[in-house]
Amino acid sequence: MPTLREYPLFICHDWEYSDDYYRICDFLNDAPNFSGINLSVPEHAPLATDDMLRKNLRDQIRPADVMLVLAGMYTARSTWMDWEMEFGRITGKSIIGVKPWGNVQLPVIVQDNADEIVAWNAASIVDAIRRHAPRQ
Repeated sequence: MPTLREYPLFICHDWEYSDDYYRICDFLNDAPNFSGINLSVPEHAPLATDDMLRKNLRDQIRPADVMLVLAGMYTARSTWMDWEMEFGRITGKSIIGVKPWGNVQLPVIVQDNADEIVAWNAASIVDAIRRHAPRQ
């Protein structure tokens, strides 16, 4: 059986809404025939100063195949998520917006930056990652 490709992923999220982040991590970890490497910074491992955080985020976003953006309405108020998406665009990353379960509205910033918006389930997220990741 061939080895599964590992997809390096950056999950753009707001630390104040970490439940959504951990749910996406669970989706990806439990997805059959999928292997992802999470390059994100979870809220339990924040980085020190703003300058240090920017540097480390740049270092973590660069090797990612794609960026997943949790598209809750809190995204519209997060300057860090805006910065991450902007840097993702500058570096040519595909951005996949993930619409949280039950959300009717999506932040304009995600609508404007996402290459695709997907549903809040493992199958749609994994399929989008495979579609948007660079070919190897």
